[in-house]
Amino acid sequence: MQKALRGKLAYEAGASAEERIAEDYQRRGFALAARRWRAGGGEIDIIARDKDGLVFVEVKKSSDFARAADALCRHQMRRICAAAEQFLAGEPNGLMTNMRFDVALVNATGAFRIIENAFGET
Repeated sequence: MQKALRGKLAYEAGASAEERIAEDYQRRGFALAARRWRAGGGEIDIIARDKDGLVFVEVKKSSDFARAADALCRHQMRRICAAAEQFLAGEPNGLMTNMRFDVALVNATGAFRIIENAFGET
């Protein structure tokens, strides 16, 4: 398969996985504050808000849950945390805002698992 086509298919699969996870958060009563928010050298796939605070969500899609989990490295977690700090700068309570970092794992069939409070500052 051509490299450009593989890249396009991977992008579309990732976007579809993110949409599925965003819908799940909304179904559970969260409002979406941002999608694919970029800053600080990192991107946050989904930022969700509820009465308790913010949830920064990283979506990982692969053939199975284990491979999806393995795709998240410490370096990427640091970039996500740095981007989250910049997002929080625009919040009324700044860095004192209640927040957590979730990871959503999506497999090849579209099934997903959400790991709440999966990581913090690394």
